[in-house]
This record gives sequence, structure tokens and C-alpha cells, in this order.
Amino acid sequence: MVRKIQAKLVLRLHGQGLSGRAIARSQGMSRRSVADVLDAAKAAGIGWDDVASRPDDEVYALLFPGRGERESVYEQPDWGKVHRELARVGVTLRILHGEYVDECRQSGRPHMGYDRFCKLYAAYVARLGVTSRVEHKAGRTIEVDWAGKTMRIVDPVTGDSSTVYLFVAVLPFSRYAFVEPTLDMGQNSWLRAHVAMYEWFGGSTPRLVCDNLKTGVIKHPREGEIVLNDAYRGMAEHYSAAVLPERVRKPKDKPSAENTVWHATMALAGAMRDREFGSLDELRAAIRAWLAEYNSRAFQKRDGSRSSVFESEEKPLLITLPPMPYEVADWVYGRRVQANSHVAYARNWYSVPYACIGSTVDLRIGASMLEVWHGNTRLCSHRLLPATASNQCSTNESDLPGKASWRLWDRKRCEQWTRRVGPGCAAVIGRLFAMERLDEQGVEPAPAILRLSKRYSAQRLENACSLSLRSIASPRYSHIRPILESGQDATGGIPDGAVDDAGWVRGGDYYADMGR
Repeated sequence: MVRKIQAKLVLRLHGQGLSGRAIARSQGMSRRSVADVLDAAKAAGIGWDDVASRPDDEVYALLFPGRGERESVYEQPDWGKVHRELARVGVTLRILHGEYVDECRQSGRPHMGYDRFCKLYAAYVARLGVTSRVEHKAGRTIEVDWAGKTMRIVDPVTGDSSTVYLFVAVLPFSRYAFVEPTLDMGQNSWLRAHVAMYEWFGGSTPRLVCDNLKTGVIKHPREGEIVLNDAYRGMAEHYSAAVLPERVRKPKDKPSAENTVWHATMALAGAMRDREFGSLDELRAAIRAWLAEYNSRAFQKRDGSRSSVFESEEKPLLITLPPMPYEVADWVYGRRVQANSHVAYARNWYSVPYACIGSTVDLRIGASMLEVWHGNTRLCSHRLLPATASNQCSTNESDLPGKASWRLWDRKRCEQWTRRVGPGCAAVIGRLFAMERLDEQGVEPAPAILRLSKRYSAQRLENACSLSLRSIASPRYSHIRPILESGQDATGGIPDGAVDDAGWVRGGDYYADMGR
């Protein structure tokens, strides 16, 4: 059971503080499978740090005794005291870290840096699930939603107006907010808004709490497993986050987003009520400037502002962003790898490792790249051929067999072979390619005909091709092979009944006579 799920993903999410139940719910896995992974890792003493740099297929090999975590060389603070002190007004992690450093220096013991201090505190509260003294945990959660209120942009040339929808995100610990305008509420706009959100925050969190929108959640039953949108799940994994949809009709599951959505959109609408915008970029720039001012406003019932709390206490705890932002992409499912070790997309062909010939693969289409996936494994990637290209091939040499004698079948190679057979064979192959919309569609049937010359000789194949052309406009393998098997190529005649047996097509005269 364990080997059927992504054990490395389970260990990463567990290392970020998610419970087995939360991992199963967010990833669409069974609780039993997740529990098996965690039990095996616990028995072996293996944690996320032990497998972080390992590929997925090696993680299972690490589940054996002797891989325990190293004890820290630094003096460990009293995390319970840190947590209690942090709940007091005006006390920050920066202050508590300074006091911890002073104590270590006085006792001559080594102390950890501020970033490590913050991360270990986050691990402490996540491990204990402490929520009674501190309402939200810093750097743990981002809540996202669409605002109910919309805005408009007016084209300065045509005067046409367009509705603008507002994506709102908030870090509940600091209440630090983000707003992104979009022209629709579709999946790609939803994903691009998340990418912009992560860039704005400068980091990510282990938890991403969203509403039950079709752009993120396909199905959320009262009982059973949640089904997440594949693209949304992939985006979250890119930023080391797990999607945790709120319960259906339970807005209190993300009260920070619900409250911030209302407060931020009302404040934004009031600030922009007398302004007109001619483009989405112009509106976005205005919203960015407004956000800087909004997040800097002082709290009414606590010290500081959204920006000050975010910068001093929450930002150091955020997960570092990946080197490259997530690329919003479309998926094409169930494409079969052809005998030429290529798969078709948009009138062109892209190579796939030859071991996958005959298998079905999925294509991830980005702005500039095409990736080929088989299950959860990425097989290869290609730079997309231009939209104007047609009948072109993008081939990675590593995808082809290592034999020096093997080379890709194409129309040119087929035509070169026909020259060694004869004009009749050349005519058959030429007509075969002419009947196909793409040359690659003829790559599979043409070699099947040509290989008959190895079994029956080139001269017999030439005779059979010439004979078949007398009655069939574009002969195929199923027409030529019966001629060779029955020896008709040697006699030059076609016995009675052979036409039907060989799948030959009756001529136009036959049907003309029937109408008389």
C-alpha cells in the first residue's frame, strides 16, 4: 500500500506540521495509506530532512533502522515559555530571541540565529497544535477567496467597459493582505493570481485555505475524500503548500479572509470611487499602491500595523519561494506514443523516451514549454514549436534508442527505400502519404508495406504493388499482403473471390452497371 502513494510528499507535509488526517484530506489519499507511510518512517527514525534531497523512487529505500535525526548543537529555548510570552501585547519573536541570546551568552552555551529560532518555534506550535493562547500561528496559513464586489475598466478609445473581479488573500496572523484584479474567474486567472500573491508575500506557507470553487476543488462531500483540481494541486505543490478547502457552508473556517475580503474591498472601493481606469495594468498598479498604504495603517486594538507585524514576525517564517515561479499551463490527457517514439500536439510531433512507445501520456502545455508526463513522473520536456509550424518534429536524442543503426522513420526514409524496390512500390507509398493530413500519420503504415520486401523479396513486392494499383486507388498493407501470400504477384492474375478476401474495392464500373 505504501508504495502506491507518494511517500516523499507525505513526509514533507508531515514535516511541515500537517497531521495524517490533514494530509489525506488535502492530497486525496486514504488515511490508511498515509498512516502506513508515517508509521514506517517513525519506526525507521526517518524525517523530512533525511529525504529532502532524494528522488521519489529512493525514498522507500530509506525506510530502515538507523536513520535518526541529529540532535541540535544549540541550546534549546523553553518553547512553552516562548509561546506564553508571545501571546502578550507588544512581545515579538525578535524580542524573545534577543533574550534567549543574552541567556546563552551568560551561560557560555551556543545559540541559534533568528531565522532558525523562528522556524523551530513554528515547528513547536505545529507539533502541539496550540491554539488557545495565540489565535493564529505565524507563517502557517494563507487564506484566499474571490471578493463579492467587482470593479470596471473603460477602454479610452472605444468606450467599452469590462467587469474586473478581485482576488483577495490574507495571512491571518498579521492580517497582511493582497488584492489582484482579473478579467474573469476562470482557472488560469485563479492560478495566475496565486502566483502574483506569492511574489507579493515573498514566500509561501504550508497551508493554503480556499473556498470550494471549481477552479480549486472539484468535489467536497460531507464524507469521503476531497477531489482537488489537478492544476490547483500542482500549483500548491510547486510552492510547498497543501490545499485545505474549508468545509461546505462553513465560512468561519477562514474568518480572516472573510473579514479581510469585506474590509479590504470596501476600503478599496471607497478609495477608487472617483477614479477611472483604462486598462487592467493601470488598475493593478493603483491597487498595488493602495495596498502598501492599507497594510501600513495602524491597528485599532493592537500595536503596530499589518506591515510591521508581517515584516518583523511573519515573513521570516515563510517558506522560501522556488527559483522559478509556477507557470500556468493547460493539460492534454491520454495521448498515445506512436511507433516513431513521438506524440502529436497542435499539428506537430514531440519525442518521448522510446520505452514508452504504445503507452498513453499526458501533456502539460505552458507558455513556452511542453512537458510529457506518465502518471506522477515527468518523462521529458520540449520547447513549444511556433504556432505557425505544421508537421514539424521536436526530438531529444536521448529519447531515441542507443543503437547507432536506428534512426527515426519519416517520409524521406520511406521514399529512399522505394527506390530500391521499384516504381510500383514508389507509387503505392506516395499515394499513402498523399491520403494523410500529416506525413507522420503515414509513418506507421508505410514501413509495414516496405518490410514485406524482406519476407518476399523486392521484386515480388514490386509486382504486388503494381497489381494492386490496377483496382485500388491507394493500396494498403491489407491489400498487398494477401496478393503475396496467395502468389498472385507471380501469375499476374486475380482469382475469382480474391478481391473480397483481400479487401479489394470494386471499381466504378460495377456500381455504374447496378444503376442501369
